[in-house]
Amino acid sequence: MKYLHDFTLVNSERQTDDFVVLTLQGGPEALPEMTPGQFAEVRVDAPGAYLRRPLSIHDVDYDKQQIKLLVQEVGTGTRALTALALGSTINMLYPLGKGYALPDSKRVLLVGGGCGVAPLLFLGRHLKKNGITPRFLIGTRTAAGLVRLDAYRELGEVMVTTEDGSAGTKGYVIHHPVMKTETPDFDWIYTCGPEAMMRILAKYANKHALSCQVSLENHMACGIGACLCCITPTKDGHKCTCTDGPVFDSKYLQW
Repeated sequence: MKYLHDFTLVNSERQTDDFVVLTLQGGPEALPEMTPGQFAEVRVDAPGAYLRRPLSIHDVDYDKQQIKLLVQEVGTGTRALTALALGSTINMLYPLGKGYALPDSKRVLLVGGGCGVAPLLFLGRHLKKNGITPRFLIGTRTAAGLVRLDAYRELGEVMVTTEDGSAGTKGYVIHHPVMKTETPDFDWIYTCGPEAMMRILAKYANKHALSCQVSLENHMACGIGACLCCITPTKDGHKCTCTDGPVFDSKYLQW
């Protein structure tokens, strides 16, 4: 079930030079159940911003009726969102797409690169509620790009890589010691981030007979499978990332 609701912006917290967390307050209607990995299409009321912006659901507080979005400023639309004053109305079509599935093991690793960390906080909270303590592996270019580590640490262990070595292990996520062992101490990988990173993780999962679910970041204009601009090749032909995904089993994709 999809919903079209107005939310009120009650908090806007800048995390880094280009990442902002928006806290949206719902109205009198109860928030619908959402699956980690699903996303919202957010209307942007700004000159030149003609399309809604697809944003991962970063976190949900059902008791407070609040949704958090982690927004990376990359263009006119996202900059307009992060510039909104508190009290502004934000219209969203949500929850969209298919999210992450629960694992059949308690040994899980959540891997995020760049803005790909966005859906992993909600996923980690969901896993925790289901008796699974997640571990996070987060990769960025520099320490300045690390976002909300304390929030992730409340749910489980957090490991970090930076390309310049300014925090954690130097290199990419695949260079972290947890990925170097011949016998991984996890059975599932959940990931979101650059496609090149996720392709490497998918190959790693195949090599070690692990389950791997990836969340694609294809460009999505409509979010409901009408415009066909987010098509991705799978073993069953081309599928819409926005409706058949954005989360896929890595073995199902034609990678």
